[in-house]
Amino acid sequence: MSTDRTTANGAPGPGFGAALGIWARIGLLSFGGPAGQIALMHQVLVDERRWLGEDRFLRALNFCMLLPGPEAMQLATYVGWLLHGTLGGLAAGLLFVLPGALVVLALSVAYVLFGQLPVVAAAFIGIKAAVLVIVVEALLRMARRALRQPQDWVIAGAAFVGIFSFAVPFPLIILAAALAGYVLASSVPPAHPMVETGARPVSWSETLRTAGMWLAIWILPLVCFALLFGRDHVLTDIALFFSKLAIVTFGGAYAVLAYMAQAAVETYGWLSAGEMLDGLGLAETTPGPLILVTEFVGFLAAYRHGGDPKLAFGLLGAAVTLWATFAPCFLWIFVGAPYIERLSASPRLAGALSGVTAAVVGVILNLSLWFALHVFFAKVDAVPWGPLRLWLPDLATIDLEAVALAGLAALLLLRFRFGIAATLAISTAASLAWFAAASPG
Repeated sequence: MSTDRTTANGAPGPGFGAALGIWARIGLLSFGGPAGQIALMHQVLVDERRWLGEDRFLRALNFCMLLPGPEAMQLATYVGWLLHGTLGGLAAGLLFVLPGALVVLALSVAYVLFGQLPVVAAAFIGIKAAVLVIVVEALLRMARRALRQPQDWVIAGAAFVGIFSFAVPFPLIILAAALAGYVLASSVPPAHPMVETGARPVSWSETLRTAGMWLAIWILPLVCFALLFGRDHVLTDIALFFSKLAIVTFGGAYAVLAYMAQAAVETYGWLSAGEMLDGLGLAETTPGPLILVTEFVGFLAAYRHGGDPKLAFGLLGAAVTLWATFAPCFLWIFVGAPYIERLSASPRLAGALSGVTAAVVGVILNLSLWFALHVFFAKVDAVPWGPLRLWLPDLATIDLEAVALAGLAALLLLRFRFGIAATLAISTAASLAWFAAASPG
């Protein structure tokens, strides 16, 4: 493990024990999908603790946006690596995922044993309403900090129109934004110079050893499962499918949900389309990355098709899914992290990363509108109009409870500056009170 690094204000970095407490807190409060989670990390790491400066945080975010896998989890891993080396990255990444993984697992078990629970569904309405406001706050905060030049606004606007109205694939938007930022960057060094990490440069041989070690950590346990249960067993299918998914999930969970849902429902027959939506609802309203929906899918697949005892196979399916989904994230970070700060010293490469940051603002605006439509309306249709895609809600399906709870959350978070945890708790309590008042008897 490397020594502690200095913080944004030049003070010695936090001790490993202190950092563990903060990573655990972030993991427990990481609601709101990527936007809300990135906003939470920015608030804690940049504004409150000042462990990173603004530019360094954005460089880290840009790097993680270019990788396959959940960007928020990888951002936590990267910052953990910056502060305490490999052990710090492992601690940050695991603590970001484990709380949500345990909650999703418990809800998955309850789902197969008891079906949908009305009181849980009622609580989710309040959580979703609060999460929507958290995402909007993240959008406002990132826009203020990332859109500094006129070209940043142009890139952000183009990214929003591309993904919202034309359904341009996320990887193409990121590639175009990076290219635009690279071309538009001047040869003048960045106004905000690179901050030294305190980490020594690594050689190519060290990089290859790191890549080999993490490839083995990722692949070998899954190969053992395949050898133990055979090629035709559902656990082997789960290991192969989600390992492949981990390589192609550029743009985070939203970019790959359609492909995953189609394969899980139509190709493998692991669950129904309605159950897939239920799993997405669980993942959206629990802490941790949205890609934890894969755990729900893996659990149901193995529970139903693995054999007896069903619950034991379901737990194995969840474990294999989590391993295949998240072990590659540590590979990408630990191989690429030692190079990113030095690459950022290049004006044109820094410009490319700045372009990606601006595009991310546009993408988060898209997610905010998409999420708002689906929180407030039970039915929303994507209607083609020439080359455009229009999102049209059915006004008759408006959920007045969700609208009222979102208004309450906005007052708490934006007007009275309540914390994220308090806002979530009050919104959930209000939703449960609404449910109790509306219940017969």
